[in-house]
Amino acid sequence: MIIASLLDTDLYKFTMMQVVLHHFPGAQVEYRFKCRNEGVNLVPFIDEIVDEIQHLCTLRFRERELEYLRSLRFIKSDFVDFLGLFQMNQKYITVTPSPKGNGEIDIVVKGPWLHTIMFEIPVLSIVNEIYFRNTVKRPDYVEGRRRLEEKIRLVAGDPALEEMRIADYGTRRRFSRLWHEEVVLTCREKLGVNFAGTSNVLHAMKDNILPLGTMAHEYLQACQALGPRLRDSQTFGFETWAREYRGDLGIALSDVYGMDAFLRDFDMYFCKLFDGARHDSGDPFEWGERMIRHYESNRVDPQTKTIVFSDALTFPLAIELYLRFKDRIKVAFGIGTNLTNDLGYTPLQIVMKMVRCNGQPVAKLSDTPAKNMCDDEAYLKYLRQVFEISG
Repeated sequence: MIIASLLDTDLYKFTMMQVVLHHFPGAQVEYRFKCRNEGVNLVPFIDEIVDEIQHLCTLRFRERELEYLRSLRFIKSDFVDFLGLFQMNQKYITVTPSPKGNGEIDIVVKGPWLHTIMFEIPVLSIVNEIYFRNTVKRPDYVEGRRRLEEKIRLVAGDPALEEMRIADYGTRRRFSRLWHEEVVLTCREKLGVNFAGTSNVLHAMKDNILPLGTMAHEYLQACQALGPRLRDSQTFGFETWAREYRGDLGIALSDVYGMDAFLRDFDMYFCKLFDGARHDSGDPFEWGERMIRHYESNRVDPQTKTIVFSDALTFPLAIELYLRFKDRIKVAFGIGTNLTNDLGYTPLQIVMKMVRCNGQPVAKLSDTPAKNMCDDEAYLKYLRQVFEISG
């Protein structure tokens, strides 16, 4: 089966889930799947996808896995005790052909946030692997290895890049589970100190690699329904996060409402409280310059802070960004699809986004409009008005 361990997911699922357990245990949510590629027919693979999800819902955390999670300084013992009882439940997820009849499929996850938050990453991994094993019968791993080696050579051994740090963020869109493992082990061996770690908790545990991750869009989106009022939802999310982690896991996600709204909310208090911010949409060079100016205007030395780039990165783009910013602020990179699904085939651009929380719409208003996902135009209009976002 594709997913053999509940640790085969991204770290930020655990860090967010802990916040849900401690602060929002009664929240009810809905997630929806979307494939952004035109003309991809996933309907023939529905039965295989459902079979894999059925298997996923039989998995439990093993004692060794729980002990590993307990060893992470920011994971609390009561959360690990909860995970010892945790199991995904198939009643919360449906997979059906889209009524559009165009080859799209509808995957809907609906239920308690605490019991549905873990579906996203393994389900996306399942869809990816099933699609590629059906459409690419004999994968060209030789070409995949050549491409990976070529990327590694761009960085490893270059004195100008000796402090550059690249992490694997590629679980959700990987070509396959086995290819993902080969990529991570190759990066650990050949990138050396340039390899910062992985978002995948299973590989972190198995291969003695640093696990990386803080928050995702769904967390700040849910705060639209869980906070005291909509305009304060972003600051409410940051403050709740800080209460939970007390200064740990201090990278704030910047693009749920766009950069302008983020900077309005990310005032001197948050500039000093958080370790840095993560870029995930819009022009990365402009974003980096604005972050540096923002820190300076709030009397914070940018060189004490970190900016993390994670939006559709390639190695050449990461290098260009590193050389632009390395002497002015700490810089880190999370590379996903280009690292774990680059064998010469067009990767799937698939996502599973939260669309409702406690019965009301939630959304992000990204600096890259194509990334927005909300079917309630009235709510989107209201959100833009509240956060003073044009468009």
